[in-house]
Amino acid sequence: MGKWEEHNKLLAGSHLERVDSVPEKPKRSALNQLTRTLLRKYDCGVRPVLNWTSPTVVYIDLIIQSVLDVDGQTQKVTTSIWYRQIWKDEFLVWDPEEFDGITEISLPSDAIWVPDVIISEFVDEGKSPIIPYVYVNSSGTVKNYKPIQVVSACDLEIYAFPFDKQNCTLTFRSWLHSVNEVDLALWRSAEVIANDTREYMNDGEWELLSVPSLYWKMNMADRDYAHIQFNVLIRRRPLLYVVGVLLPSIFLMVVDVISFYLPPNSGTRISFKISILLGYTVFRVNLTNEIPATAIKTPLIGVFFAVCMALLVLSLAKSIFVVKLLHHNEKEVKEMSISACLLDKYGSTDQTFSESLFTSVRTLDDVDQSGGYEFDLSPEADLLSLTEARDGSLQLEKVLQEVVSLKLYLQEEENEGSAEAEWLALCYKVDKFLFRIYLLILLIYTSTLLLLWSSWGTG
Repeated sequence: MGKWEEHNKLLAGSHLERVDSVPEKPKRSALNQLTRTLLRKYDCGVRPVLNWTSPTVVYIDLIIQSVLDVDGQTQKVTTSIWYRQIWKDEFLVWDPEEFDGITEISLPSDAIWVPDVIISEFVDEGKSPIIPYVYVNSSGTVKNYKPIQVVSACDLEIYAFPFDKQNCTLTFRSWLHSVNEVDLALWRSAEVIANDTREYMNDGEWELLSVPSLYWKMNMADRDYAHIQFNVLIRRRPLLYVVGVLLPSIFLMVVDVISFYLPPNSGTRISFKISILLGYTVFRVNLTNEIPATAIKTPLIGVFFAVCMALLVLSLAKSIFVVKLLHHNEKEVKEMSISACLLDKYGSTDQTFSESLFTSVRTLDDVDQSGGYEFDLSPEADLLSLTEARDGSLQLEKVLQEVVSLKLYLQEEENEGSAEAEWLALCYKVDKFLFRIYLLILLIYTSTLLLLWSSWGTG
């Protein structure tokens, strides 16, 4: 019996030691207890109000951070914004004294009710970071702060590119709930939001002017739906396009105008103008991707390039016409004598009407039936009188015949040279007249273009 008692005492002692060596179960933290308490019977599919007739007011705040891309062809704008939603959840309320003084905690956003507020202009998913938590304070106020990259549809007006302004809207609304269930309101005043540009990255292509906002309701199927619309007003900085696109084109047009001072009979003007036209074509092709395009309306700068190309072609055609006039043969000069005289009379201010009429009559009367010019052959009468007086002087007769032939040849050469000089002077007058018309067209076009751009810039 004594041995069994000792054995039982040893077993009891070892059992007590094992019981004493088991660690105590740790107490749950206050934060863990609070989270379990709030979410134990929470239903994220039910709107968090005790009285179902009371609407849940969702406060919205917006800060524009940057404008990432403006695509005129697809009419899309990519914007980076800081977005804030604040609403009251009547099921997430606690007494901080019961939970170690905790006044605010973070909860998973998929574990609680979140309003179905969307952006109406949303067309594509951007590269927005996923923020899985929201902040909740002891009074039930839920704060959902997150950055969003919004790819939205925008009615882009690019006619005045690169001096254009854009007005892109971001309209927030509840997709399903009417205003009796979910109402919207601004967290800050509209004036503060409109002038808040402190977070905007203002070193890009677009300048943020303001962000005015508007609250309105839309009636659908006898139910009102709340909307808050933010108008993002931006303006393009044109310096890059002025230096890289407009100035080179203007310089080429100036060089083309200066090329009119090359003599039209030198043969280099046409080749020079063709080189300018080819250079402008290559320049225009290289800038195809720099200019926005739409299927409905062509930007004013596109019209500018097209008209500049047309003016270069017109300048080349004008020079070809003048060179063609310079190389008319004698028969064509005679056939064009009437029109030449008219141009000579009305195209010059240095010649009087009587002088022009005299030139016209002389040009027409000097043409004989065989197509040649008539000359005064009075020296032949002199030759006959000399040969009758000196019948035996055959040598002298031959000499005189040679002298007369030489005189006739020199007179013919002089008349031909005079006709060519007069025709050349007339071609120069035509060239000057066409050049003045070209300058007038260029001046009217430039004035119209500057007027349109300035009106769009100040509008």
